[in-house]
Amino acid sequence: MTSPLDRFRPTATRPRRVRDLALTFGLETAATGPDDVTVTSVVSDNRLTADGDLFVALAGSRAHGARFAADAVARGARAVLTDAEGARLLGDALAGVPVLVAPDPRAVLGAVAAWVYGSPAERLMTFGVTGTNGKTTTTYQIDHLLRALGWKGGLVGTVEMRSGDRVLASRLTTPEAADLQALLATMVEDEVRTLAMEVSSHALALHRVDGIEFGVVGFTNLSQDHLDFHGDLQAYFDTKALLFTPARARRGVVVVDDAWGERMADAARIPVATLRTRPARDGEADADWTVSDVVPHGTGSAFTLTHADGRTLRTSTSLPGGFNVANAALAAVMVLEGGAHLDDVREALDAAGGLSATVPGRMEVVGAGGGGDPRVVVDFAHNTDALELALDALRPTTAGRLVVVFGATGDRDAGKRPAMGAAAVSGADVVVVTDDDPHGEDPAAIRAEVLGGARAARDVAAAAGRSVEVLEVAPRAEAIRRAVLDAGPDDTVLVAGRGHETIQEVAGVDLELDDRVEARRALATRHERTTTA
Repeated sequence: MTSPLDRFRPTATRPRRVRDLALTFGLETAATGPDDVTVTSVVSDNRLTADGDLFVALAGSRAHGARFAADAVARGARAVLTDAEGARLLGDALAGVPVLVAPDPRAVLGAVAAWVYGSPAERLMTFGVTGTNGKTTTTYQIDHLLRALGWKGGLVGTVEMRSGDRVLASRLTTPEAADLQALLATMVEDEVRTLAMEVSSHALALHRVDGIEFGVVGFTNLSQDHLDFHGDLQAYFDTKALLFTPARARRGVVVVDDAWGERMADAARIPVATLRTRPARDGEADADWTVSDVVPHGTGSAFTLTHADGRTLRTSTSLPGGFNVANAALAAVMVLEGGAHLDDVREALDAAGGLSATVPGRMEVVGAGGGGDPRVVVDFAHNTDALELALDALRPTTAGRLVVVFGATGDRDAGKRPAMGAAAVSGADVVVVTDDDPHGEDPAAIRAEVLGGARAARDVAAAAGRSVEVLEVAPRAEAIRRAVLDAGPDDTVLVAGRGHETIQEVAGVDLELDDRVEARRALATRHERTTTA
């Protein structure tokens, strides 16, 4: 299990004088130290502090980081950056340690960290992907293609952080600014040349990607999610749109399959190429890139990318569903718009078997079916649109019943819970409502909200002559077990919502729970029963 204290750090950086830092960023000085104090790295978690750090004490939801500054100094921090409240809390506690003050330290942290580490992003070919669904898959496919082209790659996202062949599990979709800049500096030190990175709306709102100007950014889609943080869809969209500004990126690619994509293309303040992955409708403007001739094969699909100037690329993705065609197409177009030559991309993809990156917990086949077993698939689908798309992708290749096991997250956007229940009933034959990560909420109350939407949709379906079974089973491990054991040999069981995650938080307690492990355990139990029958 990855510790919350794990992170990448460069082994050597050029010392930066604290007084130069203050001058460069117009920072006030609350306390001064020797004139020659230097820092070589930046940290905002006192537990991660090492010798030579600048400790950035941020105001938190539970406590101010200044309360941990003394511990950071004891661990080796040479200077502190905080706000006026933090300086007041520190008082004279850190004698001889420079204390710098900014009105909003979080707003300057990215730029400060980039300055300390020597602007590492400028030495990388950078690709950033935002959107509600598909960020992880798209970044994996970008990284896969760049490596196929011969580049040594780095990756940052929900599942993992990777510098070349060194891998560290992720805690956040986009790391905090200090950790992110340290990671980029490590990549430069590791002679990594390219970066494929997920950019969450939280990262944009909380300044985590400040200090990076991406070469190419991409937009997948937008649907209801994270409204507990953003308030409404318009605010959510506006935050995503920050990535398509000159301060954040030089060029963009936008999927314009729906109105939100069209709006993003219009709102962008940088040059963008548009991508449409479905047939154009009356009144829609022509897209720069289009997807056509989609032919399902095996678990994935082959498709053709065509530019308005006539250039074409025939390739494939190994993942099922139209949404994964869109993710793969976006990845290819972003690399092409980043300057890769079409012939080189074609040759690389032909050699690599298409856009065939394996993405942990994204339509991951845990059991392929056959031999009396159902097919079992684990996916991260944790909102209404993603759940609908995952079920739609599995329906055409399911001869029997389509079973879905899912729940809703606690302390998050509660408005989507009934809608997720209704979406499950719309797409599946058997709906098993269980727990996701309850966090601080009552799990039974969360399930009740999901079940309300599911049962209402079930009644509507019954009136139309369609029968759907709706069950409530908790805890989650038991729900997965029952779904797999009760499934028929021609059925598909989709376990949705957590994907690659291995920790479930219940009432502040972290419990080990991996949907893939539980599904394999249930399949093993089926085999034991068959053998001993």
